[in-house]
Amino acid sequence: MLLRRGKKDLPDHIDIETDTSAVRIRLRANPRAQRYLLRLPADSSGPVLTVPRGGDLRRAEHFARQHIGWLVERLQDRPQHVSLAPGDVFPLRGVDHRILPTGTLRGLVSAGVGEDGAPALFVPGADDHVPRKATNWLKSEARKDLVVRAQFHAARIGRKITAISVRDTRSRWGSCASNGKLSFSWRLILAPPEILDYVAAHEVAHLKEMNHSARFWRLCEELAPQTPTARVWLKENGTCLHGFG
Repeated sequence: MLLRRGKKDLPDHIDIETDTSAVRIRLRANPRAQRYLLRLPADSSGPVLTVPRGGDLRRAEHFARQHIGWLVERLQDRPQHVSLAPGDVFPLRGVDHRILPTGTLRGLVSAGVGEDGAPALFVPGADDHVPRKATNWLKSEARKDLVVRAQFHAARIGRKITAISVRDTRSRWGSCASNGKLSFSWRLILAPPEILDYVAAHEVAHLKEMNHSARFWRLCEELAPQTPTARVWLKENGTCLHGFG
């Protein structure tokens, strides 16, 4: 994409040297952007630098070098990615489970206890299919739990849910549309049950209060008294949940 007539195309990325290594940063030209913006997406795609209209490679590199210290700190604080492969440990409803292949090609994914007495998730199939099967099972479990809790809270306030979807969202844990459709992150199944319950109650409360007013928060706490502590938990631990799957 050309930023301005006569200017060269931006490269896909730049590499900025630090004291220990080089950090690769993807470049994205955005003619609507008003300024340079360096961000680290919640997924594992890596740092992105937005270049505004009229920007160029030289200034992009200068901006990246100015903020490389901040970026390195953020990268170091980011939790290690867990792909849910055989042997990986992940939280299921807040309790650590180890993924154990069953050694069979067919069968159902199930939670149980391993030979060592520790919680485990048993996954059939070839090892390279285990992450996909484990993730699909977790999404299914998340949907089951969220449907139960959302319907429970909706009944308490006399509101109707028209649809519930579970997605791979990164920017928010849940959402509520004006037509009564609720959407949630599947990674809520990784959190303790009271956290999932809070998010379900939060979105259901929006069926009555489509805002974040004082009335909304009072209703949210009526539905889920753990609201204050759940919000703190998500703020402190939410980023870690995005490291799984």
